[in-house]
Amino acid sequence: MIVTTTPSIEGKEIVEYLGIVFGEVISGVDFVKDLAAGLSNFFGGRSGTYEEELIRAREQAIRELEQRAYGLGADAVVGVDIDYEVLGSNNGMLMVTASGTAVRYR
Repeated sequence: MIVTTTPSIEGKEIVEYLGIVFGEVISGVDFVKDLAAGLSNFFGGRSGTYEEELIRAREQAIRELEQRAYGLGADAVVGVDIDYEVLGSNNGMLMVTASGTAVRYR
């Protein structure tokens, strides 16, 4: 399935718009990841643990978006937007949302 941030697909004609689809992932950050990220913050550098969690959550949100589009009979999802939010009383949760328009093309 084609998933793109653009509103169209080069070389393809969109023949039907099936609706907006979403993929959402809420991921908790555990104590070990939080400790490792804190050490990276203290000593400088990038936090590999948070980066890995962010990548994993984003990929899951896109997969979920694709599955929902497939369920509608779509060939592609156009206009994809990915948003990130921090949730929870101590900001211990990461929410990644992917949204776009499910379409059929020829």
